[in-house]
Amino acid sequence: MVSRLGQWLRRRMPEMPTREDMAQNRYLAPIAHRFLSPELWRFTRRSVPRGVALGLFAGFIVPVGQIFLAAFLAMPARANVPISALMTFLTNPFTLPFWLLLANKLGGFVLRIDAVAGGDIYADIMAGHWGGFGWFLETAGVTAFGFIVLAVLSAALGYAASVLVWRLIVSRKWTRRSARILRPSPAQ
Repeated sequence: MVSRLGQWLRRRMPEMPTREDMAQNRYLAPIAHRFLSPELWRFTRRSVPRGVALGLFAGFIVPVGQIFLAAFLAMPARANVPISALMTFLTNPFTLPFWLLLANKLGGFVLRIDAVAGGDIYADIMAGHWGGFGWFLETAGVTAFGFIVLAVLSAALGYAASVLVWRLIVSRKWTRRSARILRPSPAQ
């Protein structure tokens, strides 16, 4: 039985590989028995939020190979593999400048890095011929830490938001169903 979410995704993204396509992939053959388990491909109230969280985490934590990381993290967590792979597309080449800037600002805010924080060592690096390299290391380190913070925060917020959306959808279905049952029939 295919859920409505699964049907909607297949209509919107026909090029997305199916479970059967992945079973034929020679690179997945050693782990196909675990990776292609039906519980990893169902859209349930527990697997979808896990997939959202793992996909967002993998999207921010790794610059290359995000989909593979999300899929491999989904196996032990029993998360939905298609959703985890789909959520990694939040970080793509078009949005990368925005995420770099946000990660740098967030990392700097959390670490509160400035010229005073390094003291004499920072002044020695900046005064010598390694000045530009020291600036690069500081900026790259702050940005990398910002990406770690973004990965953890986005995973937590994505999990909470998907649980809330799932509950709202189920609540709306129950409300419609109860209104349909309580509605008097036209024959009476």
